[in-house]
Amino acid sequence: MITGEIKSKIDKIWDDFWTGGISNPLTVIEQFTYLIFIKQLDDKQTRMEKEANLLGIPIEKPIYTEKQNPLRWSNFKNKDPEVMFGLFTKPQRDIDDLTAFDFMKTLGAEGGEFTRFMKGAIFMIQSPKLLDKVVQQIDQLPLDNRDTKGDLYEYMLSKIAEAGTNGQFRTPRHIINMMVAMVQPKKDDIISDPACGTAGFLVSAGEYIYDNHKDWFQDKTFRGHFNSNMFHGTEFDPSMLRIAAMNLQLHGIETPVLTGTDALSEANGDVENAYTLILANPPFKGSLDYDEVESSLLQTTKTKKTELLFLSLMLRTLKVGGRAAVIVPDGVLFGSSKAHKSIREELVSKQKLEAVISMPSGVFKPYAGVSTAVLFFTKTNSGGTDKVWFYDMKADGYSLDDKRNVINENDIPDILKRFQNLEAETDRKRTDQSFLVPFDDIQGNDWDLSINRYKEIVYEEIEYEAPKDIIKAIKELDEERIDALLNLEKLLN
Repeated sequence: MITGEIKSKIDKIWDDFWTGGISNPLTVIEQFTYLIFIKQLDDKQTRMEKEANLLGIPIEKPIYTEKQNPLRWSNFKNKDPEVMFGLFTKPQRDIDDLTAFDFMKTLGAEGGEFTRFMKGAIFMIQSPKLLDKVVQQIDQLPLDNRDTKGDLYEYMLSKIAEAGTNGQFRTPRHIINMMVAMVQPKKDDIISDPACGTAGFLVSAGEYIYDNHKDWFQDKTFRGHFNSNMFHGTEFDPSMLRIAAMNLQLHGIETPVLTGTDALSEANGDVENAYTLILANPPFKGSLDYDEVESSLLQTTKTKKTELLFLSLMLRTLKVGGRAAVIVPDGVLFGSSKAHKSIREELVSKQKLEAVISMPSGVFKPYAGVSTAVLFFTKTNSGGTDKVWFYDMKADGYSLDDKRNVINENDIPDILKRFQNLEAETDRKRTDQSFLVPFDDIQGNDWDLSINRYKEIVYEEIEYEAPKDIIKAIKELDEERIDALLNLEKLLN
């Protein structure tokens, strides 16, 4: 958790970008990300130099050569703003025609996953004064603290939603954390998000493991798995990939597997039975042409709707026994088209659907008011759904208007507690906030998964007075009013 002081520093950096002429929140995040990465490169070389001096041996693979030292953060941060700006914008003839910015693009694999997506990256800071301001402030951030640097970057990302734009890339962090806590990532999991955006789900899964299973990191094999093969993300937007790579890196995940492609396209068709856990909030309200969609996805459900195609994709890419927690729009739960019904039948009859959590429509405000639900299922290819747990979330700890202020009402702790002990839900009635629904009931309702189909509402009978009594009371009031007016008239006379 970051302190008020660090928040204030991030707020100041954000404000300086805006007053400096960069008003697109996504551009602010990108430029902030590039500068953090440049600082990290210098910090890494500094550590390498200290180790080399201590051991009395030269650095085997330095990040910066002696000639490239002027491009290092520790050198240019103390320069005059005009000189610093020149190092970022003018190719240095005596340094292989590089700038401090373009140097990142030359690193290749040595720079980690982030540099793989630097093609097309553009330096957008237009004034020496703004560059100097931001560099000096970033230099004061605690980027050497593992617990803090990830949180401060997440806080910077959260400001995208506050700005009311590009919100599609931000699933509320507390909802992500709830989903991760419910699935409880395992030591040997291979985790995927097929529409990863800024990698919020992958980061949360990594943080859950770090917070709850620190002992796992004593195992060398697990550390290797955690850093190189545990986390997989797919995203077609290059800007998002760069931000995702930095987000993961700052949270201690060194080399995640990030793929720059459309997860639904033919280019992603060779990924099958690859993952043991999927966490996602895939895009919805979109549609694709059949010839753009990977052909095997259409075998499960022939549709153009992205929300249904992503469910089909998850079933293909999960290993048998793999679990998924995915956010879907309410239409997936009760849509009457053949495609909607077929994907629901697939989940309930051929796989194991475990839970449906209905969320209030304000969860994604201020940038979307759509009603959504979270589906939890396990791939079995042989059925296994006995009963499905339904929960009617009415509050998530924040007001459900555009302001999303913190409130006391919050169902998430109750959801987590009940989900881990579903046997205790057997005696719950359908008038309760959560309850179990047998397979046969769902099948009999055309595989409908909307909670309102099964929830029973108790109506209180209201007794009204007889019309003649109401008329009598009105007459009495009229008489009192006339008497009051007569008395007032007497007093005035």
